[in-house]
Amino acid sequence: MKVREFEILVNKLELKTRDSRDRHAWFEHEGTVFTRTKRSHGHGDLPQHLIRQQLKLSEPELAGIVGCTLYRADYVAILRRKGIIKP
Repeated sequence: MKVREFEILVNKLELKTRDSRDRHAWFEHEGTVFTRTKRSHGHGDLPQHLIRQQLKLSEPELAGIVGCTLYRADYVAILRRKGIIKP
């Protein structure tokens, strides 16, 4: 995953971020943190499968977010369907 694609995820899902040795990002919904991920500040590709697993997404779901077909509300629905966010 390219750095630009990671930033698309951050913006689309409205992830909170903090920069330290790495760029940490987490998904917060109604005051509760549900998923976390991070990326290195180094240049180059990122381990897409790790980011996808940390965000609890399948490959088609991740592709939908990066490809502009899924947004924050869709992500909340995905996490609800998977039982991560309780209704």
